[in-house]
Parts: sequence; C-alpha cells; structure tokens
Amino acid sequence: MVDENRLLPLLTVREVAQILHVHSNTVRRWSDQGMIRAYRITQRGDRRFHQEDIVHFLQEFNVIKDSSRSLAPRS
Repeated sequence: MVDENRLLPLLTVREVAQILHVHSNTVRRWSDQGMIRAYRITQRGDRRFHQEDIVHFLQEFNVIKDSSRSLAPRS
C-alpha cells in the first residue's frame, strides 16, 4: 500500500524558512541538529522536507513554547 502523504511534493529549505519565518540557515541548522527531518536528494545533497514533518515540528514547538510560558512569573 502506498502512503499518499509521501507522494506530496517536497518543500525546499527556502519554502520551509518562509513557513517558519526564520532564515534559511536556521532551517539547515535545525535539520543538522535533528530538530526537523530532512531528506537529502541529488548528488549535491540538497535538503527537502515533507510538509507533515514541518507540521509536526510546529506542533511540538508550540507545546514547548506554551509550557515555558506557563512557568514564567506573572506580573
């Protein structure tokens, strides 16, 4: 059985950077650190990303961000 999500077009570093509102180098760094899963294509090793992985990253980041916000002292 074929997973239809895996057949969706892959996102480039630039596209992911625009979605996340960060610099392209930040996306590359997060990929190198394993925070966002990247797939290497071409002999040059260009990175591509599945949209579902970016959605998962955003969900995880929001949970971490929300929990740290709840620990902050209130004024």
